[in-house]
Amino acid sequence: MKRRHLLQLGATASAGLAFPAIAQSRKIVLGQSAPFSGPASSLGTQLKEGAELVFNQVNARGGVNGRTIELRSVDDGYEPQRCAENTRKLLAADVFSLFGYVGTPTSLAALPLAAAARTPFFAPFSGAEALRAPFNRYAFHVRASYFDETAEIVKQLTAVGIKRIAVFYQNDSYGQTGLDGVNQALKARGLAAVSLGTVERNTVEVETAVKEILAGKPEAIVQVSAYKSCAAFVRAARKAGFTGGFYNLSFVGTQALVNELGADARGVVISQVMPLPFSATSPLAGEYLAAGKSSGTKFEPNYGGIEGYVAARVFVEGLKRAGANPTPDSMVGALESLSNLNLGGHFIDFGPNKHTGSRYVDLTVLTADGRVRH
Repeated sequence: MKRRHLLQLGATASAGLAFPAIAQSRKIVLGQSAPFSGPASSLGTQLKEGAELVFNQVNARGGVNGRTIELRSVDDGYEPQRCAENTRKLLAADVFSLFGYVGTPTSLAALPLAAAARTPFFAPFSGAEALRAPFNRYAFHVRASYFDETAEIVKQLTAVGIKRIAVFYQNDSYGQTGLDGVNQALKARGLAAVSLGTVERNTVEVETAVKEILAGKPEAIVQVSAYKSCAAFVRAARKAGFTGGFYNLSFVGTQALVNELGADARGVVISQVMPLPFSATSPLAGEYLAAGKSSGTKFEPNYGGIEGYVAARVFVEGLKRAGANPTPDSMVGALESLSNLNLGGHFIDFGPNKHTGSRYVDLTVLTADGRVRH
């Protein structure tokens, strides 16, 4: 119960809505704040569903060391203030760990609260450098960073002779870290972005950004936003006559972007930090698909789902090593012992001073009929 006393942090204002304390329970309760409503809701839903494929299978077999796992998920609408409020309540209820938060601005609001409570902050759906540096003992990442993704995008563009590159980005910490990554990769090649344009989080007001970006006559546009605003930008830019390429970071939400764009998805490129989830091209993907098909629920494979699946697999492996009576501190040590963990051809490599477990990045291309190809 010590952690609750560390966490006054403004929690009294919402004490009437607080979750019940779960100390002394045989359950391992994980807390998740993510968007389950609003224009980024598919991101939270997919990540949660993928993680629960693992947790449900583990629970059906009796749990880990006799303890079942509960993922307690609450909606923040992809808004930092709501996320911080959710996080205070979850921590006040003594959740064992925070898990699968979605987004950079929301995760940045939550991580200081987790660290103050000495609670693991595991597998945020974000590649932001600000969540990774400076090193935080309680933060663990199962995905490559946005700097890794933008470096790969710029590398591919310049390899085929494209040098006039613009950036469309969300006007917040997520967009800024993506922009910083593109700028860093361009600078290393003696280049700079030819034009920039922004969109406010949770909006699709892109008309000004289209005009500002196309004025620079780019050959390619890197997009750093969520799926609805990116889809709106693609449609508006095409309507305005742009014929170049669009390159998105993994956070965009691949299947959600396909659904938004329809036939306009043809040729749009997305960097991915997880293996292809649609067919059993790797043992990991095969296991993910098998788990989904046997879940008894409507199952549609997607990149968000396999990321949640990977995060849950890694968490369970750490929990197995954390002892019969695990604590948040023993869990940190257990996760740090996961050196070169093989998840069916996809590797996670943690260590005492290494909490980013993967730098895997792949580029995929969307087709007009909604498929994703390498």
